[in-house]
Amino acid sequence: MDNSKKSKTVFVLEGGAMRGLYSAGVLDVFMQNGIPTDAIYGVSAGALFGINFKSRQIGRAIRYNVKYAHEKNYMGLYSLITTGNIMNKEFCFDKLVNELDKFDFETFDNSPIDFYAVVTNIETGLAEYIKITDARYGLEALRASGSMPFVSKCVNFEGEKYLDGAIADPIPLQKVLDEGYEKIVVVLTRPENYRKHRECMPYNLFYKKYPKFVKTAINQYENYNKTLDLIKKYEDEGRIVVLRPSKDLKIARVEKNLEKLTAIHKLGMDDCISKLSKVKDYLNISSLCI
Repeated sequence: MDNSKKSKTVFVLEGGAMRGLYSAGVLDVFMQNGIPTDAIYGVSAGALFGINFKSRQIGRAIRYNVKYAHEKNYMGLYSLITTGNIMNKEFCFDKLVNELDKFDFETFDNSPIDFYAVVTNIETGLAEYIKITDARYGLEALRASGSMPFVSKCVNFEGEKYLDGAIADPIPLQKVLDEGYEKIVVVLTRPENYRKHRECMPYNLFYKKYPKFVKTAINQYENYNKTLDLIKKYEDEGRIVVLRPSKDLKIARVEKNLEKLTAIHKLGMDDCISKLSKVKDYLNISSLCI
């Protein structure tokens, strides 16, 4: 354990594709109210939307997702058929960040916040936590974190092959505990009492060359539910603060309905506002600008 991280604050951001706009709503309220953190561990959409906290770009995630939801080259079946990736690499990680809704690379790189993208190594089947200090260089690690199995090609980064971080560590609470963070804010994208069930997905067929990855993927639901049990225990003990959707809005992974996209983001903001005092007390923040 790195004892230098003792007593520091960390945000843990679950993924969930477009459910991640809930977390974006939470983070927008955090930015509006000056809620600080020393580190962020983002998984899949949690990483892809969480980067905007470090670049200090309030509202960016919901803005571009609403604006380009129906753009065929953004994300969806057309991109999957034409590129092999449901999330279009050229559009999402070049045109969008450099032209259409510019990402503030300079602010991200100069921020003191440690940012980690969680990925799954398909050779080992294990989670890895890639620290991103140079956002341009780290775009491939971010893309890997959000590359869902079956609808994404493996992402090569620094000589390794990666897919969606949610396969191996969907909510990296244990990781940040092991690293010694004392103040932990967990943002979930499923409502309370949700539990994952085993999925009958053809991992053996699609990834037969990677048996360790297959084993991890098949057992993902067990790991997820055990983590939820740990979250509940630590939340009840007051050791962590958890923000989760107060209701289930039934949003698709690749949602195109603009009202639903806006609603999940608004829910994140509203739920966060209702818990600001609790967050402030937990983090020992004396005042908030509401």
